[in-house]
Amino acid sequence: MDKLRRTMLYVPGNNPGMLRDAGIYGADSLMFDLEDSIALTEKVSARFMVHHAIGSMDYGDTEIVVRINSLESGLGREDIHAVVSAGVDVIRLPKTETPQNIKDVEEIIDSAERQYNRPVGSTKIMAAVESPLGVMNAYAIATASRRIIGIAIGAEDFVTNMYTKRSDEGAELMVARSQILMAARAAKIYAIDTVYSDVDNEEGLRHEVEQIKQLGFDGKSIINPRQVNIVHDVFAPSKEEVMKAKRIQQAANEALEKGLGVISLDGKMIDKPIVDRAERLLSLAMATES
Repeated sequence: MDKLRRTMLYVPGNNPGMLRDAGIYGADSLMFDLEDSIALTEKVSARFMVHHAIGSMDYGDTEIVVRINSLESGLGREDIHAVVSAGVDVIRLPKTETPQNIKDVEEIIDSAERQYNRPVGSTKIMAAVESPLGVMNAYAIATASRRIIGIAIGAEDFVTNMYTKRSDEGAELMVARSQILMAARAAKIYAIDTVYSDVDNEEGLRHEVEQIKQLGFDGKSIINPRQVNIVHDVFAPSKEEVMKAKRIQQAANEALEKGLGVISLDGKMIDKPIVDRAERLLSLAMATES
């Protein structure tokens, strides 16, 4: 397993205290926000604070992501230069609708890396899809650049564009989630689910995380540190799952050693997809424990 991205914690870019303390909450990734959570009058100061935090704070091995403003806003180019010069890990592009959106951002990143003596290609991209057009173009977006490490769904804008609203059961997001997830799997990148905004409803959060885990998502964007442990708990393989996966792996290894083309466990045939799932679960378990 390349990296855990179970939780991507939003941190407002204009809040010095949260920027300072964000690393203590145990999220896999921290996402410093320069877009929707920042008033227009505070965009420049937030950019400066995020630049300073990335360049001076020690977040250990935690991945640092910055959600920039779109290029169309007139703010995105300066956002990119500020965070690339500071050494950001990933730039999250909001409201991505076409592959050209990615290519335009990539061109600016490439120029900024050269200007600030950063290794060319070191700054990765995550595309956030928030509209019907973006969903329809999900695979083209996911494969638009070698820099792309993941694609995420932004639900609030999407359901608004679809003339509906979010519900507990999530039926209004099923097609979009599935489309984005399939695009991510086809492109061999990460798939990140949308936020769960009711921070006091822990049962509702757990239910939604169980749903998106069952679909196949790698993780979830979150807006409150209290949500970290719940998401991690749901994504962690159970002891029973680990034990079963080890037995499957052992049976597969024994069949290979004996030159058998058929794998059997407890009187049942085990085919390659089952072995692959077991190996992935064991990799996830090891990554979770480390």
